[in-house]
Amino acid sequence: MSDQQPAPKVRIGFGLGTSTDLHGPSYGAVVDALESLGFDSLWLSERISGPAPDPLVAMAYGAGRTERLKFGMSVMVLPGRNPVVLAKELATLANMSGGRLLPAFGLGAVDPIEQQAFGVQRGERAKLFDEMLTVMRSCWTGEPFTHHGARYDYDDVRVLPPATKMEVWLGGIAPSELRRIGRMADGWLPSFVTPDDAAAGRLVIEEVCAEHDREIEHDHYGVLVPYSFGPIPDRLLALLSKRRPDLSDPSELVPTSWDGLTELIRRFIDVGTSKFVVLPLAEPKGADAWVDHLTEAAEVLRPLETR
Repeated sequence: MSDQQPAPKVRIGFGLGTSTDLHGPSYGAVVDALESLGFDSLWLSERISGPAPDPLVAMAYGAGRTERLKFGMSVMVLPGRNPVVLAKELATLANMSGGRLLPAFGLGAVDPIEQQAFGVQRGERAKLFDEMLTVMRSCWTGEPFTHHGARYDYDDVRVLPPATKMEVWLGGIAPSELRRIGRMADGWLPSFVTPDDAAAGRLVIEEVCAEHDREIEHDHYGVLVPYSFGPIPDRLLALLSKRRPDLSDPSELVPTSWDGLTELIRRFIDVGTSKFVVLPLAEPKGADAWVDHLTEAAEVLRPLETR
């Protein structure tokens, strides 16, 4: 981070996982609580075969009952969708919400059921993703565009643009993912990473940005931090052990207390990370429990934000 740039504003939002049960009226109560408590944003996960609500519908519903809360996807799957139709849908939501949309995209889960649902083979996803995002960027200029690619062909297509720039966030920490972020993204939101990972990944992204004569704003580096105040589920422990055999303590990736969560956030802030999405792995049960949890979270986490 350049010494000449002002310190980025720290903002904290909440995320919902793919197994959330907030797919009914209690979702509205949680949205209302996040708005009233002053949290920055709510991020919706996508899993066709899971209980989580469709992110586009849930974001539209939430934006319609709030005035300040931002809404993002963590993440919405691109391969398997129509890029022009999706670009129009997201531009409409961005405009109707007053620019409170934070679009974030991914390739999709490595899962046979999910692959059937989206109709895209695993080996096709990366190239398809890149072409789809290029098409969507063209849609959001508001100008007629022509595109002839490996999968999509358009001549003089024009889509209602968003009133403000659509800033696309991507996740991932693998070398290929970091390169894609440097080439195509406006923000970075990885998960299950350490502050050292974030610092190293940012250097790679900035190098790739320089190669392509572009930059990501210094306050558009974030992280999704899962936390669990009970035992970390065995399934997740096994996944973390496989994914990060170099880490002996799972709490380096998944804090297990408010103190641990705030300390980890402070360490991320020290390396220049400023946008945070915290995600409870063991969600409160019912609207009242959620509101109590968010009220406690606001007392602990919102003092970390900067004005």
